[in-house]
Amino acid sequence: MFLFIHRRVSNILIHFCYTVGVTHLESIDPKMLVQRMKLREGMSVGDVGSGIGYYALVVAKIVGDEGHVYAIDIQEDVLHRLRHNAQEQHIQNIETIWGDIEKPFGTKLRDQVFDAVIFSNTLFQLEDTQTALKELKRITKIGGTLLLVEWTPSDSAPGPSLQDSISEETAVALLKEAGFQTQEQFAVGAYHYAIIASAV
Repeated sequence: MFLFIHRRVSNILIHFCYTVGVTHLESIDPKMLVQRMKLREGMSVGDVGSGIGYYALVVAKIVGDEGHVYAIDIQEDVLHRLRHNAQEQHIQNIETIWGDIEKPFGTKLRDQVFDAVIFSNTLFQLEDTQTALKELKRITKIGGTLLLVEWTPSDSAPGPSLQDSISEETAVALLKEAGFQTQEQFAVGAYHYAIIASAV
C-alpha cells in the first residue's frame, strides 16, 4: 500500500498521496488480486505494509468470521484509520500490529502463522529488502502464498524513480533468495506488476 511511508523515500510517497493517489487506486483492484490468491474462509492472512486497509478490508470479508487478518504497518496513524474503517464496515476479524518488517522478528509474530501474505507497494521503499523478505518467509506457512505487488519501473509513468524501482526480474530473484518459489507473474493495470509465490 502506498501509504506505508518509510525512511528513504518518504518525500516521494507524500508526493504520491497528493498527486497520483487516485491513479494508483484506480489501477489496482484488490478484489481481483486476492481472487488470484485463492483465499478461503477460515484462513489466516497477513497484510504487511497495510496502510489504511486497502487489501485487509477486502480479505477480511473473504476469510470470514472463522478467519483472521493481521494488518501490519510501521505507522500508528494509518493503523488507527484502518481500525476506524473496519469499525464502520462492521468488520471484527482484523487485528492491527505496529511492526518494522526490516528487523528480524519485527512483525512480533510466531513462525509460520499465515496461510497467505500480501506485500503491496512496499518492497521498493525498503533499505533492507533481504531482511524484510526473510521475515515474510518466517511468518508464512510452508506452501503458503505470497502476493507481491510493485510499481513497474518507468521514467515517465507515476511512481518511484527508476533508481528506486525494483524490476520484476529482480523481485523474482529476491524472492527466490528468501525462500519463495514464483508461481505466477502478471501485469496489474498500467503501472504495476504482481508476483504470486509460495513459501518452500
